[in-house]
Amino acid sequence: MAAGSVEPNLIHDAAGERLDLRMTETDTPKSARKPRWTPLEMGLFTVVSLFLFIIVILMVLFATQSNKTCTTADCTHSASRLIQNMDASVDPCDNFYQYACGGWLKKNVIPETSSRYGVYDILNSNLEVILKGVLEKKVDREAAALTKAKTLYNSCINEKLIEQKGGRPLFDMLPDIFDWPIAVDNWETVYGKTWRLEDVLARLNWKYETDVLVTFIIDNDDRDSTSHIIYVDQQASFGLLSTDYYTCKGDFAKACEVYEQFMFDLAKLIRTDRGLKFNEAEIKAEVKRVVDLEKDIFIATDPPEFRRDPVFLYNKIELRTLNRIFSFEIDSQRFNWSYFTAKIMDNVNIKVPESEKIINYSPRYYGKLKNVLAKYTKRDLQNYVVWRFLMKTIGTLSRAYRNTRNDFLKFLTGTTSEDAVWRRCALLVNAVLTKAVGRLYVQEAFSDNSKQLMEELIKDIREVFISNLNDLSWMDEKTKKAAEEKARTIRQRIGYSEDIMNDEYLNNEYKDLNFSAEEYFKNILRSMEYRAKKYLQKLREKVKNTWFVGAAVIDAFYSSNFNEIVFPAGILQPPYFSKGQPKSLNYGGIGMVIGHEITHGFDIKGRKFDKDGNLKDWWTPESTEKFLQFSRCIVDQYSNFSWDLANGLHLNGDNTLRENIADNGGIRLAYQAYKKFVERNGEEPLLPGIDLSHDQLFFLNFGQIWCESYRLEQAVNSINVDVHSPGMFRVLGSLQNFPEFAKAFTCKKSSNMVSENVCRVW
Repeated sequence: MAAGSVEPNLIHDAAGERLDLRMTETDTPKSARKPRWTPLEMGLFTVVSLFLFIIVILMVLFATQSNKTCTTADCTHSASRLIQNMDASVDPCDNFYQYACGGWLKKNVIPETSSRYGVYDILNSNLEVILKGVLEKKVDREAAALTKAKTLYNSCINEKLIEQKGGRPLFDMLPDIFDWPIAVDNWETVYGKTWRLEDVLARLNWKYETDVLVTFIIDNDDRDSTSHIIYVDQQASFGLLSTDYYTCKGDFAKACEVYEQFMFDLAKLIRTDRGLKFNEAEIKAEVKRVVDLEKDIFIATDPPEFRRDPVFLYNKIELRTLNRIFSFEIDSQRFNWSYFTAKIMDNVNIKVPESEKIINYSPRYYGKLKNVLAKYTKRDLQNYVVWRFLMKTIGTLSRAYRNTRNDFLKFLTGTTSEDAVWRRCALLVNAVLTKAVGRLYVQEAFSDNSKQLMEELIKDIREVFISNLNDLSWMDEKTKKAAEEKARTIRQRIGYSEDIMNDEYLNNEYKDLNFSAEEYFKNILRSMEYRAKKYLQKLREKVKNTWFVGAAVIDAFYSSNFNEIVFPAGILQPPYFSKGQPKSLNYGGIGMVIGHEITHGFDIKGRKFDKDGNLKDWWTPESTEKFLQFSRCIVDQYSNFSWDLANGLHLNGDNTLRENIADNGGIRLAYQAYKKFVERNGEEPLLPGIDLSHDQLFFLNFGQIWCESYRLEQAVNSINVDVHSPGMFRVLGSLQNFPEFAKAFTCKKSSNMVSENVCRVW
């Protein structure tokens, strides 16, 4: 029974007994009273008195305990969730992740549509249900931007019309990018003399939001956070995931076969639907060359370890220098950077002179690309660049086209079926019309009451970070002072931008974007062009301090260029956050996330940017050397973790270092901030039915936000490419480095959760 139902019975029984004794005493006639008690009577009286005294003490204890137990609906729900997700039979000092998540892992099965599944994914699924509701809701009068979002959604869920159109929408637009040689006859005759690599790459960039071979973007200048500048970078997106896959040998040989089969099946389908003949041997030969080309391009890219230092990446040169030093040839045609840039920027009426400053993020890559492309023809290049566009858009066509990639996705991720149509469509509309969908979500599901509490949490955790600087023996006073200044300057955004609640602002934001309920594929193309041009138009504009993320998002962010932390409305819900749940859970959930994002401002990348978001070295050499030394401890620690789900592969501590530093800093900051909250406000009432202190509940909620399961394929992918450690090791690694955890659970020094070599940076 809960404490609230036990207490009345105890009070009734004790009071009744005392009342009966008193009635017996006063009802006895005076003449019958004895002047003195016998020893036996005296003994009985003493025993009864002692018994009554004990009963009273117990009543007080039970009453006091009851007053210290929270029995609100929020507390009851929190306790129920925590109990269901944990496995109390596991020793928390042995494997805290299993202790926190064992119950969750037993009762949750990975859906066939997913390669991994966790608490985060459940929250996302719930958010998508909300989006479905608001996008399908009919309203008599609303902002035009909201109507556009619903029109795009309706065009997406109209499966019958999409099936009727088949591949025709794709066929109609392919000539705009010089078509796909594999899937059309006489390509050389039609396009051979007019084809130019700069033309097709430029059009894919400004009209179809697709970068192949060359990544060309407009973004904040790393060294001048008030201005925009052109960046050129290596190709960022590939069909396969890592160097291992592109070896096409051993366990990864199958990956290349399945990838080639995917391309072959799509080419065959397009030719068949176009009424063209199909020569299997010729198509397979072309497909093989395309995969070989992608493999060579991938090998030319800089691996992650070469891209961690923003100072190393920042190479500012003039456009004319880019032409002179970093050009390459295809079929004796020299790639002209000036022509390529003009082809892109002319579409937003911006002229770019030869003296324009460009930041080249990948000089090594472009140096290697010369030799790579010398091995291939313009037909090979055209096949490849259109293939990259097709991989991006194949999911918007009929089922026959989507089916061509099913075996590939199954092999790569382990998924065996697609998401429900409405779910895919809700996600797509949220990505395309972020602000409009954010407005709909906020109106439906977000309470502004959360903002004040979040501001208090951020204030507490920021102050702890600043206070902790004094305890860092490895950092000198000059660097500490600059770090404090940066920490105090970090801006915060909570929930959503107020602008999205203004009809005029929202309508103006999407005034150049229009959709038709009968033209889903064309709607996608329109949205690509709209978004691409919006970014390109920024080149001559000053940087505006605006939200860079939507409201209907379950995530949190730190921006080095803005020195800003962002917590969208979507993440401000249990288990991360709730106004009604105990503060221990809030600090262990969203508090840890706040600390994580603040720490990102001081990780291996964030520390290179100053308080104004400019790439600037504000560290002394001595503090830098110590920082790198303590960071290496974390690299080694996480690299020693092996993961059974990934066939025993070891984590890559170098690739995950930024996130691991942020996790370790986040848990420390949040816990210390919670302890200061308790000092100010006193201990919180306990949760019902769960025999844990609030210190322990803090760590339990932290552990449970990372409960998740992986398919084998995705576990391997995660180790190869993810910058985050798997959830299990985010929990184990950070808690092994935090002695306060062992203290909270009274762990012995020999316990697995107690590390002999504690790593700490912040």
